[in-house]
Amino acid sequence: MLEFLPPRLSAALRHVNLNLLYELRVRADKPLVANLGGTFCYVGENGRTTQREAALVPTEKELSDIVFAASGYSVYSVSEQIKQGFLTGAAGERIGIAGSYVCEGDRVLSVHTITSLCIRVPHAIPGCAERIYTDCLSNGICSLLLISPPGYGKTTLLRDLSRLVSLRMRLNILVCDERGELSAGELGETSDVMRFSDKRTAFSAGIRAMRPDLIVTDELQTEDYAAVRRAQESGLHVFASAHLVRVADVPEKIFDRYVVLDGLGTVGAVIGADDVMA
Repeated sequence: MLEFLPPRLSAALRHVNLNLLYELRVRADKPLVANLGGTFCYVGENGRTTQREAALVPTEKELSDIVFAASGYSVYSVSEQIKQGFLTGAAGERIGIAGSYVCEGDRVLSVHTITSLCIRVPHAIPGCAERIYTDCLSNGICSLLLISPPGYGKTTLLRDLSRLVSLRMRLNILVCDERGELSAGELGETSDVMRFSDKRTAFSAGIRAMRPDLIVTDELQTEDYAAVRRAQESGLHVFASAHLVRVADVPEKIFDRYVVLDGLGTVGAVIGADDVMA
């Protein structure tokens, strides 16, 4: 985990409980900040600190070194990911990239100067989705959508739901992992994974090739709902997540259950399809 960090940052994190590290904010010439257990703090040579002046200050070169190491020392091999604003580490770490993008029309050609990285650290928390399983799946499989702002643990919950369904229902599960983050953990022995493919391609090819009973995917965009609808019309169920706050803002009300999170891994409400359409 986080093997791509340069020595100075890696040494500082040896003083941090990585089980509590959710996110690392690495900004060129600005203090290093971490999300530890849901709270942001500075990180200095000896780990967590409340003093801004004690925080490490990453350099622009260190940011470039992180991207180079996380790419497996071949930026060209992951250029398409980088053009989309992210990179995935070997252990499923999602590295968001901000900086100077070189564009031609609406097409990104490259990222010239990297000024900020948001490193999200995946966590496997067995049993974290038990309530969702109980509330939504006790009477059988159905399609469900998890919604919340970013950073509430949707991916971790989806991963554990896949594990629970695999263990208890023995369904064939196709995990469409567009960013390489969802599959960073235990998904169950009846799960198959398609990584780094857009959802339209993964759904279409996966349904034909893998004959799943359930498709699990992350971070639906408006254009992805058509693929979900076609999968459901083919007799499949879908688990997905979306960066939304209200069920009313879901573009297409095609799920059986809507799980609204109101905190990190915390279920605020479970809403049925009938209640949404009422």
